[in-house]
Amino acid sequence: MQNHAYSSRQLALPLASVFAAIILTIGTLLGSSGVANAQQTTASSDRIWHDLKGDVFGDRVILVDTGVVRIEAPKRAQDAAIVPVDIYLDPAKAPDGIKSVTLIIDANPAPVAATFQLGKDAGVTHLSTRVRVNDYSYLRAIAETQGGQLHMSQTFVKASGGCSAPAVKNQDEANATMGQMKLRQFPPKETMTKTEELQLMIRHPNNSGLQRDPLTQYFIPAHFVQKLSISQAGQPILSMEGGISISEDPNFRFDFTVHGNGEIQVEAIDTDGKTFRNQWPLETAGL
Repeated sequence: MQNHAYSSRQLALPLASVFAAIILTIGTLLGSSGVANAQQTTASSDRIWHDLKGDVFGDRVILVDTGVVRIEAPKRAQDAAIVPVDIYLDPAKAPDGIKSVTLIIDANPAPVAATFQLGKDAGVTHLSTRVRVNDYSYLRAIAETQGGQLHMSQTFVKASGGCSAPAVKNQDEANATMGQMKLRQFPPKETMTKTEELQLMIRHPNNSGLQRDPLTQYFIPAHFVQKLSISQAGQPILSMEGGISISEDPNFRFDFTVHGNGEIQVEAIDTDGKTFRNQWPLETAGL
């Protein structure tokens, strides 16, 4: 009996080693497959960009990772319909100034998410918004300097289905509040500074045209904020031409250089031709 038990233990040891080896091999294969799939997905996004960039920028040279512009987004989105994106600009690396930033999402049905024109004396160094991401894709920010140079930063985001994801609000609720705006002002990060940080929130369904009505299952027509302008006392801070990739209830956070005590003025125009306007006093001491 004792010998039998000893033999069982002897047998168990090599079996355990075999199973461990099998598990390790499977894990290695799955890991290799995951890396291969990720590489294939990034390559697919790059192919889209290769075909797209000529349509957007022609044959102009695009400099990469020069520090003029930097884009940040989560590597894996929690909600593909509301993916936060931050764009940082470094004026010190573009002495002639930065006049615009184009945000591109390679794998989206309409890849050009938005183009932001920056006021010449606005001093914008940070801009954030929320976007829809329809499939694993590079997000690219391409900044154009006043001298015409193009600088690009990119980041890869794992997300899918953002452009067809159901709206948070039903159409009746969205229509009832459409065009309402809220402006939030943040306390200055430094004392005695002329830089302010604002957040603009606009109520609008920003329908992509790929969402379905939950009752009829018909596609909801595309309807989104197409143009946006933000100024202080008539002096441009930034403007946007947007598409279906900007999320429901558009949200923009940005900094700028204050010029006097003039009011902040906002005008938004959607694809139905509806115009929404609002203005707010600027609390130069912060909130």
